[in-house]
Amino acid sequence: MKRFYIHTIGCQMNVSDSSKLCGLLSSLGYSPACETGDADLVVVNTCTIRAKARQKAMSLVGRLAARKRSDPGLTICVSGCVAQEEGEGIIRMFPEVDIVLGTAALERIPVHLRRIEAGGGPVVDTDMTAGGDFDLITGPVTGVSHFVTIMRGCDNFCTYCVVPYVRGREFSRPSSRIVEEVRSLVARGVREVTLLGQNVNSYGKDKNGCSFARLLGMVNEIEGLLRIRFTTSHPKDLSPGLVDAFRNLDRLCSHIHLPVQSGSDRILERMNRKYTREEYLEKIETLRSAREGIALSSDIIVGFPGESERDFQQTLDLVRQVEFDSIFAFIYSDRPLAPASKFSDKVDEDEKRRRINTLLSLQNSISRRKNIEFEGRVIEVLVEGKSGRSGNGAALQWTGRDTTNRVVNFTVPGDCPGGAAVRPGCLAQVRIEAGLAHSLKGRAVAIAAAFANVAVA
Repeated sequence: MKRFYIHTIGCQMNVSDSSKLCGLLSSLGYSPACETGDADLVVVNTCTIRAKARQKAMSLVGRLAARKRSDPGLTICVSGCVAQEEGEGIIRMFPEVDIVLGTAALERIPVHLRRIEAGGGPVVDTDMTAGGDFDLITGPVTGVSHFVTIMRGCDNFCTYCVVPYVRGREFSRPSSRIVEEVRSLVARGVREVTLLGQNVNSYGKDKNGCSFARLLGMVNEIEGLLRIRFTTSHPKDLSPGLVDAFRNLDRLCSHIHLPVQSGSDRILERMNRKYTREEYLEKIETLRSAREGIALSSDIIVGFPGESERDFQQTLDLVRQVEFDSIFAFIYSDRPLAPASKFSDKVDEDEKRRRINTLLSLQNSISRRKNIEFEGRVIEVLVEGKSGRSGNGAALQWTGRDTTNRVVNFTVPGDCPGGAAVRPGCLAQVRIEAGLAHSLKGRAVAIAAAFANVAVA
């Protein structure tokens, strides 16, 4: 039996695509390998949103190409956003690559594998016209949480971003198929789903049908599902209906990822974000009014072309004002298809590094302070698995997340009610003993029984 290995770089959408690709390859008779060296087929699922992600992918492809020179039986497939963006260029760079699969071509890998097995030459498939519904393919279910893609593509054309060019325009899946998929996952033991899209807030607009808020309501009714998360949201499309969902839906988690990117109106306009600083802050206040204690995370880019020290200080001021629970901070890098790559007023690389270090230092202090506020509280945690031992023969630690998406590592004392039956899928009541910069530590005070059909990783 041939074996495959998928190396995934990038966002949750890539993780979801890789999971579905895993299911597709398994249906073809392939079995998963533990590492690239054990595989007959290696798929590198790539990301091009930032230069560093592309470099990481191409470095791995280079190592695989070198291996293939002495192991001609190896099949190399490059998929994802770099494949879509560069196409034939990947073959020119690495003639050893057998298959280049664009973002809409993953479902066609069986055809291309048969061609390679029959002795055919390299194939490049970057056709953006999807055939069937790749999202109907279900990958392996090995835990209590699972990604569910609800839409693909993006219509926003932010000047720093290549997503509309490499993933196409927005396309929403039918709500009935999404609900059917979630029901199927729950039947297989999933208790938490994350609804995925480049901009979930615009779900349904391409079909004049079901809105995202209505879809959330439909998923909220599925029996056996405990939690609903979603990502990512564009601030300009945050609707009153979505705000009401936070007010009314009991299974919707108390967390939203709402990328602001900059605190400067001048930079937001250059980025083509289509909202102002003040409009963003108003949306934050609306969300906090709808759901007490809602956690807020965000993306921020530093060093965007033309960003002055004043612009950067406005970003720091916004971070202080909002007090995000966490952020993902990135140094701007030119992407070939993005309009901002043609902007001439680039920021010095050393200055970019100074700014990101300043931003992260500020956010770390905010995150730690907010996490310390949890000390002494008892919070509900969905158990995801074991986190290892704390050392020196100490008790086994378990890990999970609370409704605000905080990682919680905890022990289960011998006298904890229900503690003997702890396993993934349990709901643990955990008393927090320490708030750290990026997680919480605590001790379980009660464990609710797991559902019998939860798959253990």
